[in-house]
Amino acid sequence: MNTPILEMKNITKEFPGVKALNNVSFQVTEGEIHCLVGENGAGKSTLMKVLSGVYPHGEYSGDIIFGGKVQNLRGISDSEKAGIAIIYQELALVPEMTVYENIFLGHEIKNGILIDWNETIKRAGEMLKKVKLNVNLAEKVRDLGVGKRQLVEIAKALSKDVKLLILDEPTAALNEDDSENLLNLLRDLKNHGVTCILISHKLKEVIEIADSVTVLRDGKTICTLEAKKGEVSENTLIKHMVGREIENIYPKRGNRQIGEIVLDVKNWTAYDPTLGRSILKDINFYVKKGEIVGLAGLMGSGRTELALSIFGNPDGYKISGEISVLGSQKRFKLPEDAINAGVAYVTEDRKGDGLILIQDVKQNITLANLKEIANRGVVNENSEVKVANEYKVSLNIKTPSVEQIVSNLSGGNQQKVSLGKWLFVKPNLLILDEPTRGIDVGAKYEIYTIMTKLVEQGMSIIMISSELPEVLGMSDRVYVVSGGKIAGELAILDATQEKIMHLATNY
Repeated sequence: MNTPILEMKNITKEFPGVKALNNVSFQVTEGEIHCLVGENGAGKSTLMKVLSGVYPHGEYSGDIIFGGKVQNLRGISDSEKAGIAIIYQELALVPEMTVYENIFLGHEIKNGILIDWNETIKRAGEMLKKVKLNVNLAEKVRDLGVGKRQLVEIAKALSKDVKLLILDEPTAALNEDDSENLLNLLRDLKNHGVTCILISHKLKEVIEIADSVTVLRDGKTICTLEAKKGEVSENTLIKHMVGREIENIYPKRGNRQIGEIVLDVKNWTAYDPTLGRSILKDINFYVKKGEIVGLAGLMGSGRTELALSIFGNPDGYKISGEISVLGSQKRFKLPEDAINAGVAYVTEDRKGDGLILIQDVKQNITLANLKEIANRGVVNENSEVKVANEYKVSLNIKTPSVEQIVSNLSGGNQQKVSLGKWLFVKPNLLILDEPTRGIDVGAKYEIYTIMTKLVEQGMSIIMISSELPEVLGMSDRVYVVSGGKIAGELAILDATQEKIMHLATNY
């Protein structure tokens, strides 16, 4: 049990203008679950890309010793041949292909030059049994939920005779039940001899499952903690991750002046022609000036659909009902109409829908309000840089310059750019959909602090979140959405996790 299966010694990796890894060393014991934690930009994912061959030998300095041998991995295929597999937060599955085709994609079972489909289906079934997933092998991946797709990805890794399984934020997009199922699977894999490295921002999850935890900060190894020695606690991890203690991650509410009703939604119903059914039914709720209203509920309950239907209905639902903004009745046919009325929406999918990753910070921040910095249809580049730098400072976006490509930023800083983009339209009401998904505890605190300042300045916020502590820690009132309906409203002093879950599951 004390034999190291992996040692990474003095790993240094540089990108133009930044040293992502600075002399990082850590080791993983055979048969353990080893968690890797740190703030966004600490170097966790970069280190795992070195280990998995994404950054091949020669692009970094230092040594990788796996299975007792020094490895000079020239690519992902070399890493997989050695018995190392990595699963990213963005799953590498082909939606239009079947489950069994995905499991053996890239390492097909062949009979001569042809694929042996009978053996493929048989072996795929064996892999699904290992991950305890009961689905039709011929089903297309696009028709599976996120939790089941995650298990298909793990089955794909296991089919390659993996000895070390790396999972990068595997539960970021999962609900509580799917997350718990995944953690139980990792325990089962551990019992069958598979070593795991888990990257996660969910510290309670880390504490629950880790045998050991290595903390990275600013591209350096800070420490390795052993669970069996009682060294792993939330306060200890936060202190090492951010370099200081954060006693209460949720800022004090301060003196919020709750004012008039900013948004009033009545009898709101949305029919989805694609699904052939109503996804929202007779919704009634309101938001006042200077308050944070939480929208809680299980995945698929209709929270995001509600936000999108209000924000110009980009998905083309058939809408009935009424919306009033500051007492004036509105109907937003396009997101542009909502923006012009002072309503903004920060999407839950910042990489897919919220940002243009190949563009730089300044272009992303000004994108939703170009008319503000344009003269006769031509963007004033000096104004664009000035605006972007103002948000870089006010939101504490960690980037060498506003000309940095957004894809090179950490998740937390990408989220701040997405937030800056919508603050630049100067909204009265800001809808935040999963505002802290996939970002670390330090960045979460910064986002919460920004939210608190915004409502103290008179802005109104609707916050959609799957994390109940976040809902309770930040909201003034909570609406629980279940089955496309408002299942109940709770004043924050009366709200508990148990009450929210009861409404979310028993409506």
